[in-house]
Amino acid sequence: MRWLFLFALLTCYSAQVDAAIKPCEELKEEIATKIEAKGVTSYELKIVKSEEAENGTAREGEVVGSCEGGTKKILYTKTHKPTEPHTASKALSNHSQLDGV
Repeated sequence: MRWLFLFALLTCYSAQVDAAIKPCEELKEEIATKIEAKGVTSYELKIVKSEEAENGTAREGEVVGSCEGGTKKILYTKTHKPTEPHTASKALSNHSQLDGV
């Protein structure tokens, strides 16, 4: 039983380590997809150093993610102009445009 507990604990720990070192661009795309799924069209996601987010030198915004081992943060800010979509449908439409060239 102890071995099972130890195995479960190590599995959870390794999953957290993998999540903590996620590249910022990858996480930013995931966050954008979730935001757009909620119908939000006017927003900005900005990647900044953790120190900038914590001491306020970065532009105002809400921290919505941490990436690259906690060295950077992703800030969310509402804007007045619609944001370019980040979803897979954009990639598909760009691909179909290239097929016609």
